[in-house]
Amino acid sequence: MFRNSLLAGAASVLVASAAPAIAQGQDLTAPEYPETRAGDVVDTQFGVDVADPYRWLENDVRVDEDVADWVERQNAVTNAFLAQLPGREALKERITQLTDYERFGLPTSKGGHYFYTRNDGLQNQSVLYVRDGLDGEPRELIDPNEWADDGATALADYAITDDGSKLLYAIQDGGSDWRTVKVMDVATGAVLEDTVEWVKFSNLDWAKDGSGFYYSRFPATGEGETFQALNTNQQVYFHKLGTEQGEDRLIYETPDQPELNHTAQVSDDGRWLVVTSSSGTDERYEINLIDLERPEAEPLLLVPGFDHDYTFVGNLGQKFFFTTNDGAPLMKVVSIDIAAPQQGWTTVIPEREETLGGVSLVGRKLIASYLVDAKSKIEVFGLDGTPQGEVALPGIGSAGGFGGDPDETETFYSFSSYNRPTTVYRYDVASGESTVWAQPEVAFDPDDFVVEQKFYTSKDGTRVPMFLVRSREVAESGEAAPTLLYGYGGFNVSLTPGFSPSRLAWIEAGGAYAVANIRGGGEYGKAWHDAGRLDNKQNVFDDFIAAGEYLIDQGITPEDGLAIQGGSNGGLLVGAVANQRPDLFAAGNAAVGVMDMLRFNQFTAGRYWVDDYGYPDREEDFRTLLAYSPYHNVRDGEDYPALLVTTADTDDRVVPGHSFKYTAALQAADLGERPQLIRIETRAGHGSGKPTDKAIEEASDILAFLAAFTGLDLSE
Repeated sequence: MFRNSLLAGAASVLVASAAPAIAQGQDLTAPEYPETRAGDVVDTQFGVDVADPYRWLENDVRVDEDVADWVERQNAVTNAFLAQLPGREALKERITQLTDYERFGLPTSKGGHYFYTRNDGLQNQSVLYVRDGLDGEPRELIDPNEWADDGATALADYAITDDGSKLLYAIQDGGSDWRTVKVMDVATGAVLEDTVEWVKFSNLDWAKDGSGFYYSRFPATGEGETFQALNTNQQVYFHKLGTEQGEDRLIYETPDQPELNHTAQVSDDGRWLVVTSSSGTDERYEINLIDLERPEAEPLLLVPGFDHDYTFVGNLGQKFFFTTNDGAPLMKVVSIDIAAPQQGWTTVIPEREETLGGVSLVGRKLIASYLVDAKSKIEVFGLDGTPQGEVALPGIGSAGGFGGDPDETETFYSFSSYNRPTTVYRYDVASGESTVWAQPEVAFDPDDFVVEQKFYTSKDGTRVPMFLVRSREVAESGEAAPTLLYGYGGFNVSLTPGFSPSRLAWIEAGGAYAVANIRGGGEYGKAWHDAGRLDNKQNVFDDFIAAGEYLIDQGITPEDGLAIQGGSNGGLLVGAVANQRPDLFAAGNAAVGVMDMLRFNQFTAGRYWVDDYGYPDREEDFRTLLAYSPYHNVRDGEDYPALLVTTADTDDRVVPGHSFKYTAALQAADLGERPQLIRIETRAGHGSGKPTDKAIEEASDILAFLAAFTGLDLSE
């Protein structure tokens, strides 16, 4: 249920140079690294002695002075190196220009009011607005840019009462996963005294009468443990407006199973609370229904067992709709009559050849989003599953949204691609007509860029898709171009087309951008995910390595011109393939990565990841993990690509100690002349909520670094 992902980007100009960047007169050899103390910690597991000399770097940088000093010294060296990179300032200027366009979030309609976010271009955080009526005058409700001088406090989520009178919103500070929840009166803009803390990985949903809201929280942590302690014993509460959090009513918990997480959603008719429980990142859920009209009644266990993915779509009276992979690895839509659950499930939309990504119940129709080779396709069905047509999309891209209530006649959706920023459409459910609601004006011509899909063969013969984006000039020339290859490969996460100003700048400069849809993701359903996790994890690395080989073999990129990038689980990917094939890549960026595969489950959300990685304390899993763990497999004496590790001090999803230890191991080894550096952001987390200015600075640093070692010329 809790997934990891991150994107980044970068550059400007016309044509790429194949000449090595060092020929430009820059000293790009590895600088003198700060000294890192090596300890004598050795763990013996299953007869194997595992050295962990940098365990002390796991300590919280906000608490441990030695770690804070190490971070300061590392940043000083890295910043000095990045400052002398050729073309960095021109790159930053172009990324800023490409970022400076008006952006809108999807509207939510409640009580005749339309709520949406808008960013005027370079605001650090998007602002929440409301309109009275579809074409009403916008009125500002929340400007998070006023919350912190550094812009690092974000509006993370919000929910509105059915009558549109009250706004429930979550505040995220410094990129942390923790949320503080508050309530606003929409008419006056007054913030009420209601405040809820210790909220994380939670849905937020109002009672239908607006008397209060449901949320999930963890127990308060001890002093100094907020950003590292394991997250256990999540509980669902109801907060009644006008009361203190200490008076909130406990709705659901499983104290005998502290590893379970619980999120709650109010049914469309307001009668039921749908509680979804999970134990990890796998989509294996247990579903309980709580009768809100009879709070004394025992919960109705609708889906037992944690065996399958059952995701609530909506309900019409006693008829509840879910998507599931039970007997359908590519997903299907089912319904059940909760007045007679013993009669079982009825298939509404059967499994198809395409992967079903999600379904909405709006206007008494089912709107289904399919993935066709990682591209969006939207189809509409009647409540009985009868096909009623397709929502036409502008091309290769990603569509999302289609939220609303069963009786509403309108919904909104977004569409974006690698060369097209998000456009928001209004969709009339009855007529099937789409109209543009908000379309950005951008500082480039989308038709100047070519988006293609390629297929290549992995080590074991598996056919893997890849998106490839180049300027039309580069694509039509047929010449090899420095290429940035991005991947993730885990947790059933599908990489679908999306817009990034920084990646577009890289392409404008004459580079190519490729996204490999490797196994471990969800592009082709459960089987694709299963083929890239646990003892199949090596397939992920093989797929990514094969993607790099394909780009070189096809003449898309020169042999010394391939850079790689990935974040979170994708950071693990970069670290693992750099160890396994250091000869293949010129440079890499491992962002907020999971780097110590023997201790990932010791911190914050790490315990959930055993579904994808396995249990370090089980011998079979231990041996699999040790074989590819980036921290434990740095190959001394090999010529490595230039590596820039990036993380942040407030990342409480993948704690920064992973990146700290991995970097220390890299710098302690003899890896050739190219540098292995770490860039540590302050007042930032795993990626969400990052201010625009920090995002631009980080993207400029990363892509200027990758360009310098792949031969991409950023000079004007």
